[in-house]
Amino acid sequence: MEDFARVQQKYTAEAQKRLRPEGTAQYQTLSESDSDQLRHLVDDIWADHAALDALPSPLTPGDCPKFLIVGAGLGGIVGAVRLIQAGFSADQIRIVETAGGVGGTWYWNRYPGLHCDVESYIYMPLLEETGFMPSYKYAAGVEIRKYLNDVVKKWHLDDKILFRTKVDKLEWDDSARLWKVDFTTGRGPRGEEKTSSTVNAEFVWLTAGLLSKPQVPKLSGVGIEGFKGDYFHTSLWNYNVTGGSSEEAFPELSKLKDKRVGIIGTGATAIQVVPVLAEYAKEVYVFQRTPSAVYSRGQKPTDPEEWKKIAGQPGWQEARRANFLAHIHGIAPPGTPNLVDDEWSKQPAWSALVGSPEFSIVGPEKVPEIISTFLARDAENSARLRARVAKIVKDKETAEKLTPWYPAWCKRPGHSDTYLESFNKPNVHLIDTDGKGVDGVTAQGLVANGQEIPLDILVLSTGYESPAAPGADPSVRAGVKMLGREGKTISDRWASTGPATLHGFATNGFPNLFFLSPLQAGTSANHANTLEVQCRQIAYILATAHKRAGDHTKSGLTVEVGVPAQEAWSLRILQGAARFATMAICTPSYINNEGHLSDPNATQEEMVKRARMSPYSAGLPEFIKELERWREGDRLSGLEVTVS
Repeated sequence: MEDFARVQQKYTAEAQKRLRPEGTAQYQTLSESDSDQLRHLVDDIWADHAALDALPSPLTPGDCPKFLIVGAGLGGIVGAVRLIQAGFSADQIRIVETAGGVGGTWYWNRYPGLHCDVESYIYMPLLEETGFMPSYKYAAGVEIRKYLNDVVKKWHLDDKILFRTKVDKLEWDDSARLWKVDFTTGRGPRGEEKTSSTVNAEFVWLTAGLLSKPQVPKLSGVGIEGFKGDYFHTSLWNYNVTGGSSEEAFPELSKLKDKRVGIIGTGATAIQVVPVLAEYAKEVYVFQRTPSAVYSRGQKPTDPEEWKKIAGQPGWQEARRANFLAHIHGIAPPGTPNLVDDEWSKQPAWSALVGSPEFSIVGPEKVPEIISTFLARDAENSARLRARVAKIVKDKETAEKLTPWYPAWCKRPGHSDTYLESFNKPNVHLIDTDGKGVDGVTAQGLVANGQEIPLDILVLSTGYESPAAPGADPSVRAGVKMLGREGKTISDRWASTGPATLHGFATNGFPNLFFLSPLQAGTSANHANTLEVQCRQIAYILATAHKRAGDHTKSGLTVEVGVPAQEAWSLRILQGAARFATMAICTPSYINNEGHLSDPNATQEEMVKRARMSPYSAGLPEFIKELERWREGDRLSGLEVTVS
């Protein structure tokens, strides 16, 4: 067994190596870059513009749908379906989406090797309703994308979506009890012919994803845009450069056979990409700042006979999800079967990040005890992980550099049976930067550790803007200018108090507006489950409010959170915020805002405001119970429902 004290010292030393004073400013968001070349890296290369131009528009100026959902990713699709299941019709719903198709992250991301990192039986939504059987325990991205298209068609939503459309502004009209929605739609061969339009909507639902804005590091030298070879971000894989097709899980990258390929980043995406690059490229150079924690994958085809047992009873998917949550959040009673039985569900300390009833209401004086408890709980697990690296990677020096030194909850773990093995191949070279990152870019390649590595192709597996970067305001994350009552933004209203919501979905001053967010809500490793819980709750609220008003077609209805209710909930969030001090000891990443979770010079008032941004400390299973108790009697407690 490893020496516990020495391991903690190693954790601290490795985290400090990677801490930069500029925090998230070390990156630039591609869509907001000053460089034309970099901005074009996030152009929609997947859209069939001719086919989209031929479609009739589901929204025309002056329309007023009951529900306008912003985003056709997982959250937007599930939200729309839950509204239909709650008694509304598809005709009452309109969805606007910036992309040329549905799926959100599964539309944009099509890199080779892409699979879901959570079991598909609990990740893919509505499996019980559709009767669909995923091909593998961990579904390929192309299968998930096609499945989400089928879901949209099954619930007759396919002709209710306006693609290539960005909502620019939302403004509440108090006298009309409507949201005024300004948006811009692209048309033409490249979607570059922009048309601005305005509609109204009774209710608006923001569903922007947590990781939706690709970023790259700001590098010295000629900058990424000065590199003379081909380069692209993994969120929009360029198959014209590599060969292959986005319609295959493991495409043949035939154009790489004579190429030197560099990839910056070693996170959850890279561990899927690198093995495929290693199979086809002449040389692969993996530039690493921080090694990933890579557990075994255990991928296998879905056996139809086993599937009958898994999906044989009504409510099976919800029960399987609940079982997974119980193990993830450390609340499974002894002897409880582990239905998913994967590395996720065997993590003993993951609740340090996502919450659990233990330490759910604590004061700052308990922080050392909390951190010590979870470090001790994780010790054997992380030692096992490090031993796995040493066993798989044959070269001892390379193995040491691929060994992660941070607690399991600090970065989203990877799962692969081929990534570490790739470094045993003669054409795969690890360029470890000992926490510093790449030094700079030349026209011919990258500079790391003071040495230039010539490259033909550069793959940017550098992730997304941190969810914490834009602050708490969900409209900022969605990229929408939003004005509620009195012409105020959410940021305006939260300026004096900090974030204030009821259950994380809605806030006072913004009637008939709902959003999906981890802010003041329950979270877990299976983000699809988190979205499902929120969508069910919002659909329930809307259906119950309409039932109270008369029926599901009633207009002139407003639903708004009362100030006392959101302050009471925010106080509950504040009471559990100290529990997440476990992130303070972590190596920098998007999860802890690149190591800048708190400002050492912050006033007490500023620290309280920041603490109100925390998730629900007792974890997603308890959050679900909290919502169930709240729904008892259909009281809509804390909500102000009025009818004109």
